[in-house]
Amino acid sequence: MPVMSENLKNKTLIVIAVLVILNTTVFGSIYSDIKGENDLKIYFIDVGQGDSELAILPGGVKILIDGGQPNGKLLEGLGKILSPTDRYIDLVMMSHPQLDHFGGLIDVVKRYRVGAFLTNGREGTALAFDDLKKAIVEKNVQVLVLAKGDKIRYRQSLINIISPDRVSLLSKELNDTSLVALLASNNSKTLFTGDMGTNIEESMLYSKSLSKIDILKVGHHGSKYSSAGSFLAQLNPRISVIEVGKNSYGHPTEAALSRLSSSGSKVFRTDKDGTVEIIIDGKNIRVFKI
Repeated sequence: MPVMSENLKNKTLIVIAVLVILNTTVFGSIYSDIKGENDLKIYFIDVGQGDSELAILPGGVKILIDGGQPNGKLLEGLGKILSPTDRYIDLVMMSHPQLDHFGGLIDVVKRYRVGAFLTNGREGTALAFDDLKKAIVEKNVQVLVLAKGDKIRYRQSLINIISPDRVSLLSKELNDTSLVALLASNNSKTLFTGDMGTNIEESMLYSKSLSKIDILKVGHHGSKYSSAGSFLAQLNPRISVIEVGKNSYGHPTEAALSRLSSSGSKVFRTDKDGTVEIIIDGKNIRVFKI
């Protein structure tokens, strides 16, 4: 896996160029008569104390963000969502290289065909990170390094990477380097936050690209250092999902839960609700627990 790219100016063009190739060779093979292909489906997968989300864009393209711990729960969750014969994931994105975010991706890379692996370019310190790098090399998966300003477009869906910037990428705190992705699709906006904390939230408060959203993946499992009141006031999310399991950190904290409740957002959490499925048809947002 490469270290952080020095040439950030050209990365957006590289990503778009690669996706154009994928669109021709892979996306074009998806049949147009798949039931519900015009819906946006987002799954917040119950992987225990960790993060993993699967977005299936209108048209059928699959983007997996993070994978939780290396505990088998991600494969179990994907098995409930995808057909047994569906063994392809178009893009796998690792928000940042901490074990509770990348651990489950090792088995995914080994057992699924992956179009491209997206990363912030930072190296992880957990021993299992070497296993991930080895699997990526053995499966010959292309790696793309992303940062603030990069975009991924498929049909009418757009993913805008709004963090990290150059300064955050160099932070000693890996949480600060989290790839934060804003998905605009089917007249909705969803923000995937990794382990972003209040310091990164504050830096986004005056961002023109970040306004009211529909769905928030709550940062850092509901830590007290996430979901600041000012940040929630700007986003005004209709639905918030906390990905969390049994832990010794006190996640989610009462402070974060109180701020989310005060914002008026409907809160779901994977430790109580299991995997949360959200289906958006362009007019309605439906939430299911699976």
